[in-house]
Amino acid sequence: MKKVFAILMALVLVLGGTALAETELSYEGKVVAGETIPVAAPFGGRMGEVPLHKGDPVQEGDTLATIKTTLNYAPVEGTVTGLYVAEGDNTEDINARYEASLYIEPTRKYTVDATSEKAFNTNDNYFIHLGERVYLKCTQDGTHEGTGMVTKLSETGYTIEVTGGEFYLDEKVYVYRDEKYSKEKRIGKGTVKRAAAVPVKGAGSVLRLHVKSGDFVERGELLFETVEGVLDGYYAPDNTVKSPVTGVIESVEKNPGDTAAKGDTLVKIAPTKSFQVEFDVPEEDLFLLEEGAPVEMELRWDSSSEKLYTGKVVSISRMNEDPKEGTDKKVYKAYASFEPDERIRLGMSMLIYLNEAAPAEETNTAEEPEE
Repeated sequence: MKKVFAILMALVLVLGGTALAETELSYEGKVVAGETIPVAAPFGGRMGEVPLHKGDPVQEGDTLATIKTTLNYAPVEGTVTGLYVAEGDNTEDINARYEASLYIEPTRKYTVDATSEKAFNTNDNYFIHLGERVYLKCTQDGTHEGTGMVTKLSETGYTIEVTGGEFYLDEKVYVYRDEKYSKEKRIGKGTVKRAAAVPVKGAGSVLRLHVKSGDFVERGELLFETVEGVLDGYYAPDNTVKSPVTGVIESVEKNPGDTAAKGDTLVKIAPTKSFQVEFDVPEEDLFLLEEGAPVEMELRWDSSSEKLYTGKVVSISRMNEDPKEGTDKKVYKAYASFEPDERIRLGMSMLIYLNEAAPAEETNTAEEPEE
């Protein structure tokens, strides 16, 4: 090749004109990803929607997946007090310090600690049943009446949740099985106490808090949502996982219903800006090719159009590939960068052109002497 180039240059000099010595190199390659970005779960949980598939294009900020949260509901009707958690907090730490994430002061604000004292002396009156409805009347003058439900049994007595009526704290009451307060249906005597605030603990980290201190909540109302693991920086993101880049989904690692731990890879993305063209260079061309050399490329299937992509050679392997079966020809992997457009997809065949051109020097002709 060098001899040919020298002969051409000699001819140019002899002819005394301006000429172009050009050697054109061309290769066939394919579009590959120069980088793969794994997108990890920011917290643990069960996978919800995963709307994308391998090969789908994504834009930066697109939703890749959702992770389901654990919903924590109010166990009783009442007022939220002692709200110790904030979004991002780990409930285990809060529970260890305050024995709950929050408390609810129940609307049913009284309980009665009762025994079988003063029960009418029949065998049946000494058998108290969980959940049974009872009737209450103050012992002093009978002016305070109400209803209740047995919520707890012990060896020494039982506890009643007051479901209706007004009483004084520490007021003494009789307990009956009928609303007529029949003496024969009296099953005991007790003392009115303030109902304890109901603790709500939860597990994991708080992603979303739906109440504030002082709010009235009904039984079954959503209080807060939690996820598994500790949130980075105690920051509570959304339960959707967004794409950090524009690119193409290379693989989906977690599907709907799968369990993901914090840090698990959910999807892998090939950023569009990392797309390169991979091609084989025969060893005899290596001295003609160097990193940084400009190239032009076109789609193999669309070679009839005049659309060309410009780029440059970014790397040439220092190790040859294994020869193909039936040949001992040595080739080396090379990669060229370029600016892809909406037509470019991973795996597409590309034609790569490298033009080495050198203008010949002009010969100086002798000037005619002036007359």
